[in-house]
Amino acid sequence: MSAAIDAGALLDRSPWTSYQKLLTVLAALAVIFDGFDIQILGFAIPSLMREWHVARAAFAPVLALGLAGMAMGSPIAGYYGDRFGRRPALIACVTLFGLATVATAFVNSVATLAMLRFITGMGAGGALPNASALAAEFAPLRRRPAAVKLTIVCVPLGGMLGGLIAAQVLPAYGWRTLYQIGGVLPLLFALLLWKLLPESPRFLAQRPAGWPALCRLLRSMGHAVAPGSAFEDRGERKPRGGTPLRTLLGEHGRDTAGLWIAFFSLLSGIYLVFGWLPTMLTSQGLDSATASTGLAIFNFGGVLGVLVWALIMPVLGSRGPMLSGALACAGSALAILLVPAQAEGGRTVLLLALGLNGLLANAVQTSMFALSAHIYPLDVRASGVAYGTAIGRVGGLVSSLFGAVIIGAGAAAYWGVLAATMVCAFAGLAWVRSHIPALTRQERWS
Repeated sequence: MSAAIDAGALLDRSPWTSYQKLLTVLAALAVIFDGFDIQILGFAIPSLMREWHVARAAFAPVLALGLAGMAMGSPIAGYYGDRFGRRPALIACVTLFGLATVATAFVNSVATLAMLRFITGMGAGGALPNASALAAEFAPLRRRPAAVKLTIVCVPLGGMLGGLIAAQVLPAYGWRTLYQIGGVLPLLFALLLWKLLPESPRFLAQRPAGWPALCRLLRSMGHAVAPGSAFEDRGERKPRGGTPLRTLLGEHGRDTAGLWIAFFSLLSGIYLVFGWLPTMLTSQGLDSATASTGLAIFNFGGVLGVLVWALIMPVLGSRGPMLSGALACAGSALAILLVPAQAEGGRTVLLLALGLNGLLANAVQTSMFALSAHIYPLDVRASGVAYGTAIGRVGGLVSSLFGAVIIGAGAAAYWGVLAATMVCAFAGLAWVRSHIPALTRQERWS
């Protein structure tokens, strides 16, 4: 019998082919719908307040339950992704949050809205770690950070598209139509994933039952692999027993602690924006269309930030850009307080300032997912990303619960809290030891 083929080494020393990039894009597009659906309530709250005649504080538990669902869904889906495959876990999560979003279009009470928001959160929370793990494992090792960033950038991209759609749909058709659009699209995309998306090649290499599928996949990537070949992945450790959490807190304890501090702090700020920014802007006298545009611009800035950091990090590594980005984001949040939104031209300046803040916040956030994929080995990669994301959702849950109170205290409190979250994220990232190293010139151009 011929020696087993090292599938990981084969992928790592080969070019990042067009087919592999297509598979990464498929995983990333699932996250666009994730980004749209987790922010959709933020767009709809001002309309719901008017239609249901309820105060904004009534929606704090609804936002919190959504994030509780995400915090629960992330580790559950991460575990199933590590155990049974990233592909089925991702498709199941996209289907779940699509169905729950469609159902939300027909609710008539805050209680029912909260229940469906929790279910939506479970699906959305589980999609992200499996999509990022798939993206990481389709790419050569040197391109892994770029592949993960391409995936995670779709969270703010989904929010940006959602804001643009909401600005057109809400005034003309209402919030129910917005939810229908937000639910039907991911359901259609789940069918596309089922048809086109294969399982991770590195996941298949670890399991003999998956070797025939891996042969077909590697041939599609341009590798001459004979039918019936045996595989291994020497670069990725095989599962050794024990729980993923024990591995994360044991041999990776220091890095996990730093990541969790950063995830908790940064996502508490991000979700304070996602859930409450339109409401905060309308409380300052801006109309709902401008408020939705403000959140869209924040997300658009995030897309630009991810692209800029994707160019910087291969040259400088992850530590410097992430730490400087966190501190700059804190400063930009405080600078927004100086913008006279009601003055002539003030709204334009405010939108530009929101875009800058979104650029920095999302650049650091998406880099944390790439950092997680870099730190953790195959057998706990989806779980590592999932637990970090879940800790971040807990931070978002806390900020969502107190969002109405923070808005009631005024703009200074709102942007001050956001600045504080970024300073805490800086501290967590500074504690992480295993940052992504810079690539050599040859690696950057290969």
